[in-house]
Amino acid sequence: MTDLTWGLWELLLKGVWLTVQLTVFSAMLGAAVAFVVGVARTHRLRTVRFLSGAYMEIFRGTSALVLMFWIFFVLPVAFGWQLVPMWAAVLALGLSYGAYGSEIVRGALAAVAPAQQEAGIALSFSPWQRLTKIVLPQAWPEMIPPANNLLIELLKGTALVSIMGVADIAFGASLVRNATGQSAPVYTIILVMYFVLAFVMTRGMRVLERHAKAGIGQAPAGKDTGAGRRATVPRQAGASRDVPTAGGAS
Repeated sequence: MTDLTWGLWELLLKGVWLTVQLTVFSAMLGAAVAFVVGVARTHRLRTVRFLSGAYMEIFRGTSALVLMFWIFFVLPVAFGWQLVPMWAAVLALGLSYGAYGSEIVRGALAAVAPAQQEAGIALSFSPWQRLTKIVLPQAWPEMIPPANNLLIELLKGTALVSIMGVADIAFGASLVRNATGQSAPVYTIILVMYFVLAFVMTRGMRVLERHAKAGIGQAPAGKDTGAGRRATVPRQAGASRDVPTAGGAS
């Protein structure tokens, strides 16, 4: 540990910042891909469902590392332009994890009761209005827990970019290990770094989940409530009575 001078610590800290950037940019791309493909898989047109399903199967069944190499080495030969390693990694991770995320979106949309769609049809809502005003607000809270797991997997998947020379946490740890000759302390430190990043993301996603559920009346924004909590509702005559509610919703 004494060999870990400030310069080496600074190298690791820069790797943390780059890992955060990779995670954020890849997550943004992956979320956009997941939403578009997931919604397309519930489309009424069979052609749209087929194309979106084909995308999901292809990118879900392709190695993210091999895709990263393909984007970085093959695209320049095929199209004459090349991405820098970081953006090649973002594109590969976003496309790959977006394919996984599309199943989360599709499953959450399919879980909304058909009666909700029928109510929108009765109100003469267009398909887009039914999606944005009825289905998505109810499906959105159900997407967050599995999306949290996928986001953590994406964070850990960013370590693949070290093979391409991108100076993330894993790449910085490799340089520090070569400089100090110490494996145990260096890799123990980066294990802790990954854990802290994942823990912070998890807490943030749980806060987001509570607020999303509060928006549809499933739970208060501040804290969870247990089943059987009693709420007061007015009688028609102006008196009040206690009735049990599930999950704290009245």
